[in-house]
Amino acid sequence: MANGDKGGWKEFMWNPRTREFMGRTASSWGLILLFYLVFYIFLAGLFALTMYIMLQTLDDHKPTWQDRLATPGMVIRPNTDETFEIVYNIQNTESWDMYAQALDKFLAPYNDSLQAQKNHECTPDQYFLQEDSGDVKNNPKRSCQFNRTILEECSGLEDRYYGYREGKPCIIIKMNRVIGMLPGKHGQTPSVTCAAKRDDSDKLGELVYFPPNGTFNLMYYPYYGKKAQVNYSQPLVAVKFLNITVNQEVNIECKINANNIPVGGERDKFAGRVSFKLRINTIN
Repeated sequence: MANGDKGGWKEFMWNPRTREFMGRTASSWGLILLFYLVFYIFLAGLFALTMYIMLQTLDDHKPTWQDRLATPGMVIRPNTDETFEIVYNIQNTESWDMYAQALDKFLAPYNDSLQAQKNHECTPDQYFLQEDSGDVKNNPKRSCQFNRTILEECSGLEDRYYGYREGKPCIIIKMNRVIGMLPGKHGQTPSVTCAAKRDDSDKLGELVYFPPNGTFNLMYYPYYGKKAQVNYSQPLVAVKFLNITVNQEVNIECKINANNIPVGGERDKFAGRVSFKLRINTIN
């Protein structure tokens, strides 16, 4: 019985009388292989054609579709970690010098000399529109100068320690880039305001903004994307805390003010605003 089964398997694998391999002749196997070859070539061609058609609808410089938030986020500098806490001791140089160094590194691309080389002097208080002309792409697009000197006392040029040594620290705020966004309607310039949270309102003291009133000038908008606008310099707002209460933690929230940018609600508490903690110690 075992020999019979073995003989049957051998005949199934190769039958010398009919010259069949696994029950099929060479011509039968050839037709099957040819069918699958043509079938998979067709699938590959269909996939390649679909990808080609899809790629024709894409723009290298601008996303065809973007799931854009209605309200852009905001971030602060210096930001040494993800906790958004700035804590230092005036008497301990090492505790605040890292913040000054972080701001130096962050503001280096905004040096006036570099901005003059890369970017253009634009007309303030109006959008810098650079639309395409039909199929003719207006790329690369120009960018407006944001000179470091605009930040005045918080530029690091007048005070290389950004006020940290005197207990009057500077915080730099920027709004996240959103392609095509036009903040502010009817010529209203978006601005930043900062305030203490709840029980800390009497601890905040006086603030001063650079540029004046904490504005993001309209000439820096719209943003056209990293590829289309390679030299784009995000506008910044600096806030200097002149007499904040020392030796206590102060919770601060800064938000964007514009008549067409809603501030985030309960679903997204960080849209259009940024919160951080600031504590300046004077005793060891």
